[in-house]
Amino acid sequence: MKRSESAALARLLQRDAVPEATPGFALVDSADPAAADVRFPCFVKPVKGAFSVLSRRVDSRDELVAFLSQDAVREFTGEHMRVFDQLLARYTEIASGGRFFVAEELLKGQQVTVEGFCAGGEVEILGIVDSVIERNSFVRFDYPSALPEDVQERMRDVTRRLMARSGLDHSLFNIEMIYDADADRVAIIEVNPRMCGQFADLYEKVDGVNSYEVALASAVGERPRLAPGAGPYAVAASFPLRTFEPVQVVRAPSPEDVAAAEAVHPGTLVWVECAAGCDLSDFDRYEDGFSCRYGIVNLGASDRDALLARYEEIRQRLGFELQRL
Repeated sequence: MKRSESAALARLLQRDAVPEATPGFALVDSADPAAADVRFPCFVKPVKGAFSVLSRRVDSRDELVAFLSQDAVREFTGEHMRVFDQLLARYTEIASGGRFFVAEELLKGQQVTVEGFCAGGEVEILGIVDSVIERNSFVRFDYPSALPEDVQERMRDVTRRLMARSGLDHSLFNIEMIYDADADRVAIIEVNPRMCGQFADLYEKVDGVNSYEVALASAVGERPRLAPGAGPYAVAASFPLRTFEPVQVVRAPSPEDVAAAEAVHPGTLVWVECAAGCDLSDFDRYEDGFSCRYGIVNLGASDRDALLARYEEIRQRLGFELQRL
């Protein structure tokens, strides 16, 4: 197998198992981006991603070369991907692929995450979570999905066929997909052979089962039990707290502030990802290039309007203070 082929194994599997849901793609060697056989515009991302780091739209060959010539790319492919390459070399026959990027056709529409688990050769769907995006950054994740049921069923079908072919077993997975209503097309963005920890309590709020419980059951060979709608709330969401401009954190909530905010509405969870004095400015190195996340709020409610109102109340109570740099 050629190195360029090994770097695209996930896409090759998808193209074989669910061709109708696989976008067009090509491999780009970050060491020689000018030689890439790529159609523009396209979306470029590492073959082994981390959040949305170094993932973006590219409109020309000059822009591609400039993007992949950044110090952040050299650091990512050289340092961050070193362990990945060592694992490939030790446990597979795949050539080192960490320096490669994937250039894909542009996709548009409603983005979602389909999460599920494989157990004993069977594929079960845990839920479908809608992604709300502003200025190329995730600003909210809504559960359950608001997509039409027939579209959701198509996503479940693609998921079952793909994961049955993948060989994954006794494990959770999540697949980012997108639905283009104009083209009436479901497409796969990426596949992650793991649970999505940020969504774990969203299922608990709506369905009464935390996905960590599902992971534990799968790990010991038990069949996880699902009961859609058995939770205390009709809807739930995860809200990443983001800044779209470079800022310094003047004030971050204390553990006591967080506990007080969480106590306002049962089941609310807050993660604080910064401290007073932190600079939130290097969007390319640690985030999606357009924003920086400094916290997360997860909560549930009876409907979407109540959910948004509760979020704003919690955000105000937390009392973050940010100063533009």
